[in-house]
Amino acid sequence: MTNNDILKKLRVALKLRDEDIVKILELVDFRISKSELGAFFRKEDHPKYMECGDQILRNFLNGLVIHLRGPMPKKEDKKPPISENPKSKKTDVKKSAAKKSGAKKNSNKKASNN
Repeated sequence: MTNNDILKKLRVALKLRDEDIVKILELVDFRISKSELGAFFRKEDHPKYMECGDQILRNFLNGLVIHLRGPMPKKEDKKPPISENPKSKKTDVKKSAAKKSGAKKNSNKKASNN
């Protein structure tokens, strides 16, 4: 299946006119005239037939996404919410490490006392 076939089938399935396809391509800043577009829909043996390139089909599909879904929302600089104070985590780790080392010291004292 060629790019021309894909473009034709999408045009029929979505009931698009040449003007619609030109507008869809303009959504992604790709300019094409109706006569250039008409060359893609001709039969292969026609003297004015033109192959649809990958770039044109790619731009059409990207424009079609914008046409059907709407433009992508702009990304904002969102910082993750601060749930805890990072200093408290460090002190908790130090306290738990101190408790463990204290437990080892106590067990060593008990072993030496026996």
